[in-house]
Amino acid sequence: MIFRDLTANLEAKLHKGKVIVLIGPRQVGKTTLINSILKDKEYLFLDGDDNTVAETLANANTEILKSIIGNYKYIFIDEVQRIPNIGLKLKIIVDQIKDVQVVVSGSSSLDINNVTQEPLTGRKFEFHMFPVSWKEFENSVGYMKAQQQLEIRLLYGMYPDVINNFGTEYEILKNLVSSYLYKDILALAGIRKSEVLEKILRALAMQVGSEVSYNEIAQLVGVDKNTVNNYIDLLEKSFVIFRLTSFSKNIRNEIKANKKIYFYDNGVLNMLIGNFNAFEFRQDKGALWENFLVSERLKQLSYTQSIAKSYFWRTTTQQEIDYIEVNTDEISAFEFKWATTKKAKLPKSFSDAYNPSFLVVNKDNFREFLK
Repeated sequence: MIFRDLTANLEAKLHKGKVIVLIGPRQVGKTTLINSILKDKEYLFLDGDDNTVAETLANANTEILKSIIGNYKYIFIDEVQRIPNIGLKLKIIVDQIKDVQVVVSGSSSLDINNVTQEPLTGRKFEFHMFPVSWKEFENSVGYMKAQQQLEIRLLYGMYPDVINNFGTEYEILKNLVSSYLYKDILALAGIRKSEVLEKILRALAMQVGSEVSYNEIAQLVGVDKNTVNNYIDLLEKSFVIFRLTSFSKNIRNEIKANKKIYFYDNGVLNMLIGNFNAFEFRQDKGALWENFLVSERLKQLSYTQSIAKSYFWRTTTQQEIDYIEVNTDEISAFEFKWATTKKAKLPKSFSDAYNPSFLVVNKDNFREFLK
């Protein structure tokens, strides 16, 4: 089993008088992680996908909750977003049933926030979990094996089942995309037009690394701009994609409102565009490399609980920087180049205005970026 970096963070929050909330996409190992943390403890497991569990908890009062919990000191509720009014029930447990540690997990920040946000204000520790990070992968298989698989990971991604089932990656990703991206998300949002979601996802996958125009996607798909925005918002809250905004502070011609959109996993991206050709023959090497690096950096920032903010930068005169990170008053700029022979210079206007640190990230030094 691949050791996950969040393990120590979650263990440190046990019995601090708050609910531990673990959010992330399906199939990234949330249940496995929580079970491993609680493996030496007697705990009550409740599955929110079970209708009986959901209905019982939704209608439980304080006394019923006490009866359900009994003598257990640990409770693990999976897919918590499926349970109506669960936020109020968790508040009761925290406030009135002492010495009980509740751990919950879910696969949609949209639903989890809806059911837990207000009742659990000041009563929860929230963590996000993603597909396996490069650091976790390399620590598990070793430097050499990880290095040998770099191009494979750029194609098939970092989901645990994909990593652990060498040779059947395509079938696993196909099932993941069809069952999770289409069925789960559509059901979650009550959306019936799956073809619209599919078209928007493919359009986004084809534009990774480029600025995204909602108007262009709307015209391509045949819907209005607001519909595109709503679908993208849903996809982000379901941990399929994430957005980077443009960095703008001092320079008059800086782009101020545009966005780039990335996928949390390269394997999902490649499945959507239907391309698993060998990496050396791919025309979109740069986009795949950029998506991998930005998503991996996001994982590390989240797991280390960094306050750094992520951006890209471009001007109306087409000067650009792939990735900008702002940590308090420190600004770092990064350019992504797969080939070690490709060079890049920091635009003088950006350098003069912000005095940032600068690194060109390639296949030889990328660990420096992901440390």
